[in-house]
Amino acid sequence: MHSLQVPPSAPTILLTGATGTVGQALAQTLAERGIAFRALVRQPGAPATQRLAAIAGAEVVPGDFDDPASLQRALTGIERAFLLTNSTEQAEAQQLRFVELARQAGVPHLVKLSQWAADAASPVRFLRYHATVEQAIRAAGLTFTFLRPNLFMQGLLAFKGSIQAQGQFFAPIGEARISVIDVRDIAAVAAAALTEPGHENQTYNLTGPAALTHAEMAAHLAAAVGYPVTFVDVAPAALRGYLAEAGFPEWQAEGLLEDYAHYHRGEAAVVAAGVQQATGQPPRDFVAFARDYAPAFR
Repeated sequence: MHSLQVPPSAPTILLTGATGTVGQALAQTLAERGIAFRALVRQPGAPATQRLAAIAGAEVVPGDFDDPASLQRALTGIERAFLLTNSTEQAEAQQLRFVELARQAGVPHLVKLSQWAADAASPVRFLRYHATVEQAIRAAGLTFTFLRPNLFMQGLLAFKGSIQAQGQFFAPIGEARISVIDVRDIAAVAAAALTEPGHENQTYNLTGPAALTHAEMAAHLAAAVGYPVTFVDVAPAALRGYLAEAGFPEWQAEGLLEDYAHYHRGEAAVVAAGVQQATGQPPRDFVAFARDYAPAFR
């Protein structure tokens, strides 16, 4: 395979998905630690890309998961890569392509953002494709770190409009508990796996310190923002309608409904020690998230 000459000072860490929620937090974490990185971006002129390019130590390179040549260029000289794509119908194929190209490029270590309870036999499409990619990474003979986070606390930001306007957010979940996690803790674990020894061939199950109902989250958020916030349990069909209005593609919307059915069954209530194991620090609780993000909901 054709290889490029890499300057000695070139970053040896590659981030994909760097303009998303987790990727932005990871980029910021690496920058705070003085660690240079390369970031693959699909839209070089987008505002999120401009913000990323302004981060100290960031080398932004254009590329696309559907363009193998651009991935080959981005992977040149890389020693550790962070793998994250949008959850679309193409995600499995895109990630499998990336894994094969990383193997061909001689990348020693992949850090993959997977998902809580990833399983090839799961009824949840997201959990099936993550498990398929995990297995492909093992089969490729690459050293890996798999991050399996539970539901993101920052996912509540998707309901910012209804929380501000009506003091409400919605989900088909009833009183089921979820050990939600702060994205900043996912980023801390990813940063550790990308920069420190000792995380090779590890799978970290990542949760917050407690399993909460959505009603409990609403109460904590209300205390932080200073106005009433309530959770409203809805039927899956109502969430499907909300997602359609918000412009979610059908495949992704159906996947989210499968996710919430999984949560409703109580399958995401376990509190795991992955954040502590990987970073030596306990995970943030929901009260800290609500306090820190209160301005976004006001």
